[in-house]
Amino acid sequence: MSKIAIVTDSNSGITQEVAKEMGVYVLPMPFTIDGKEYFEGISLTQDEFYGKLKSDADIATSQPSPESVMELWNGLLKEYDQIVHIPMSSGLSGSCQTAIALSDDFDGKVQVVNNQRISITQRQSVVDAMRLAESGKDAAEIKKILEEVKMESSIYITVATLKYLKKGGRLTPAVAAIGTMLRLKPVLQIQGERLDTFSKARTMQQAKKTMIDAIRNDIETRFGGLEAKDVHLDIAHTNNEEEALKFKEEVEAAFPGYNVEYVDPLSLSVSCHIGDGSLAIAATKILHI
Repeated sequence: MSKIAIVTDSNSGITQEVAKEMGVYVLPMPFTIDGKEYFEGISLTQDEFYGKLKSDADIATSQPSPESVMELWNGLLKEYDQIVHIPMSSGLSGSCQTAIALSDDFDGKVQVVNNQRISITQRQSVVDAMRLAESGKDAAEIKKILEEVKMESSIYITVATLKYLKKGGRLTPAVAAIGTMLRLKPVLQIQGERLDTFSKARTMQQAKKTMIDAIRNDIETRFGGLEAKDVHLDIAHTNNEEEALKFKEEVEAAFPGYNVEYVDPLSLSVSCHIGDGSLAIAATKILHI
């Protein structure tokens, strides 16, 4: 059986410390603040980041350099036979396509998974890849399975401020237009490659209900029904842990018999586009191995 390394990036929400505990490898996403380069979880903490965000620092995201990606892969291939690399969704960053191009020079030893995931759904892909490797699948088989189930997840996000949406950047025109409706809280949806508007709410409580209702509908219509309990439910947030933990209780009350597995911060490269105070809920269909 091949010895397989699982690699992802920090958009998965997996910190360097947690990665060591899990036995996986995380490429830190780079970004610049007022012209200086930082790496998530290495040269800047979440608290420091949000302080700079609130001070209206000039923040821009980037992708790992080809050199850093190949350096990691070459190092791992001294110890492992194959690598499964799970970057953030190709629809939200160019890092996936870059990794796919770089993998061509590794004679099949590096398999890059383009399965349209980010944040807690991307984290679940990492966990699933570990389970598949433990079951004896090789890297190419793991890639094939993860890409086959790429649409079997949903994320809904509500933001506390419209300020960062108005800056645009990576959002569709439909989402950017919400910036003119200053009294509304948008609920966004990540489905496949797109981050787009899903609904609008007047209050955070109404937005949370909208997200819960949307997840319930997805479970009923796409993931086998509520009784099957065949999904992972997770919560994410941007600098809003207290409210995220309260939301966890609301979600578990709304779905009796379900447990929210993770309450994680969104990565900094995501947070800079939506601001702090955001809440998100995700459903990912359980991968049976």
